[in-house]
Amino acid sequence: MKKRFFVTGTDTDAGKTYVTVGLLKAAKRAGLKSFGLKPIAAGAEQIKGDWRNDDALLIQQASSVLLPYEQVNPVVLEAAIAPHIAAMKEGRLITASRLEGFIKGALLVPHDFVLVEGAGGWRVPLNDRELLSDVAKSLGFPVILVVNMKLGCLNHAILTAEAIARDGLTLVGWVANNSAETMPCYDENIATLSAMLTAPLLASIPWCDNESDSQKVFDEMLSAL
Repeated sequence: MKKRFFVTGTDTDAGKTYVTVGLLKAAKRAGLKSFGLKPIAAGAEQIKGDWRNDDALLIQQASSVLLPYEQVNPVVLEAAIAPHIAAMKEGRLITASRLEGFIKGALLVPHDFVLVEGAGGWRVPLNDRELLSDVAKSLGFPVILVVNMKLGCLNHAILTAEAIARDGLTLVGWVANNSAETMPCYDENIATLSAMLTAPLLASIPWCDNESDSQKVFDEMLSAL
């Protein structure tokens, strides 16, 4: 049975790519045909004349099914700013249907496990009418929420979970991702989110975990999905 998930975060730099890459590596260790997609990415540099996004490259490298970069990240924007503004500055129009088409094209490749990583948070604009969440709604995949564990995350996480439910999607689980400095009252904040979010806590990820500990966390997370 194919497993497909949409990975979102409470905000930008919440740790979506870290979680996506970790799960893809776990899927590879499990012998699954797996790949990740980053349909839109803002922030790129030229490598041998082509624009490339660092997160998309990490996702491509972690996948067991090796797709061309253009399929992993079909829309790459140079400036590391809100995607719709970056697209406007480049004279481009990004639509939800176009992104959905790119994703569904990639899904024709044989697979067991696929992660589609969003950009920023849940309600990121694509243009003056559409949001990236419109793409997630069209796909209908269960959602993994990465929570950036810092002051303000309770509000961000609860509002994001409410928006996901309002869009008719299933929040399959959430991940507590820690920054360099542990959040004050960390355990109490985890307990609050565990009580207020309907989905289970899939993992609490420390900042500087070693490779073997990291693998164990993501192997267990993969098994829980």
